[in-house]
Amino acid sequence: MYLAKVTGTVVATQKADGLDGVKFLIVEPVDDDGRPAGPQQVAADAVQAGVGELVYVCTGREASMALDEQFVPVDLAIVGHVDDVQAEGGGSAPVREKPARAKPAARGRQR
Repeated sequence: MYLAKVTGTVVATQKADGLDGVKFLIVEPVDDDGRPAGPQQVAADAVQAGVGELVYVCTGREASMALDEQFVPVDLAIVGHVDDVQAEGGGSAPVREKPARAKPAARGRQR
């Protein structure tokens, strides 16, 4: 899992079986200072996230298991909203004022 910021939405007129009703969002991985840390990617939204939110995402098989219908053809999913981040040696800060103060976990497989 790693932290990302939702930067946009994707509209798909046709989807694979099992993905009807699933929203797709564009996410951008962020580093421990909240700066972009990789290319933007499309993620299935399992938690009703919105543009501008800080979220955490998972990849691979676990991403496909995050949706209501499991084992659909998805390899990146938004699995949580980030309300607060606390970094070692620092205090807590509201996410809207200072996002992504913690290092993202190992990214695993990405496209």
